[in-house]
Amino acid sequence: MSPVANHPAERSLEYPFTFKPALGETIEVAPGVLWIRMTLPYTLNHINLWALEDGEGWAIVDTGVRDKETTDAWRMIFAKSFCGRPVTRVFVTHMHPDHVGMAGWLTRRFSCRLWMTREEYLTCRVLVADTGREAPAEGVSFYRRAGWTDDQLETYRTRFGSFGKSVYALPDNFRRLHDGEVLTIGEREWEVVIGNGHSPEHACLVCHASGLLISGDQVLPRISSNVSVFPTEPDADPLGDWLASIERLRMRISPDVLVLPAHNEPFRGLHQRLNHLERTHIESLDQLERAIIRRSRAVDVFAALFSRSIDGDDAQLVSMATGESVAHLNRLLCAGRARVDDEQGVAWYSRAIA
Repeated sequence: MSPVANHPAERSLEYPFTFKPALGETIEVAPGVLWIRMTLPYTLNHINLWALEDGEGWAIVDTGVRDKETTDAWRMIFAKSFCGRPVTRVFVTHMHPDHVGMAGWLTRRFSCRLWMTREEYLTCRVLVADTGREAPAEGVSFYRRAGWTDDQLETYRTRFGSFGKSVYALPDNFRRLHDGEVLTIGEREWEVVIGNGHSPEHACLVCHASGLLISGDQVLPRISSNVSVFPTEPDADPLGDWLASIERLRMRISPDVLVLPAHNEPFRGLHQRLNHLERTHIESLDQLERAIIRRSRAVDVFAALFSRSIDGDDAQLVSMATGESVAHLNRLLCAGRARVDDEQGVAWYSRAIA
């Protein structure tokens, strides 16, 4: 979910593939590059994964969520598309369950290495370790401060600690990905480009020679990635990180690449999409600043940021909307465009006095 609505300009992005791979099958998008599509048990009901020919086997980029349907689909791909060739290594762009969920299963099955950035690997280990824990007082205080009701806070307590249920245990060591390093995978060289904001240290892979970008969730064509503040770092400025990452991608990657995103379809028009994402987030900040002329809590600004209504009974939707609202409010605070007052454990935001 995102405050960024689709725009008519997005229709001019080029989508070169008419068909999508069926579950358990693949489509070759470039020589030695396979598109895999797995189902997800969420509102966003699919994820794109990528297989890169790597010598005698295949390197995997992202893995799908841990569930029986994904496991069965992988087994079909091993037999049909990989023709018995092994998985040589597993790359994970970032630590969200739909990307990392099957990584532990794949690395153990094929006795291969996991390749991730350090912050993504360690953050994932921390969240998995929370599985089954009681909700922390700091988390309850964070959402109470944002304006949640007692019923919503009780739902948070009930849902807390479920992250690890969707993720196989990670291996106890990994190969760290570094921004700017160049990896040889098969006959191609891929540069690691790090993005921030959606997750702590998101890795994209770009093959400049072949004009290919595996963008994960850092760039998506039809939706905007969630950029949220979480209870573990309530004063974070992920939207500032996100906007800086847009500039970094624009500077380092050609506008002509074929973008292989984690959701929706492969597309061309990278810089056009980055420009649109930047512009609409800036517009959202301007709209939010106007909205808090009247003192507001985080839950009061949903209408100013989101093009859809937020059902207060949909716990996941409210949680994501709250995280994004706080991210936008924190960006205004960091820019000196807003102020915040705490009253009885609730944060009230208002426009900074000029």
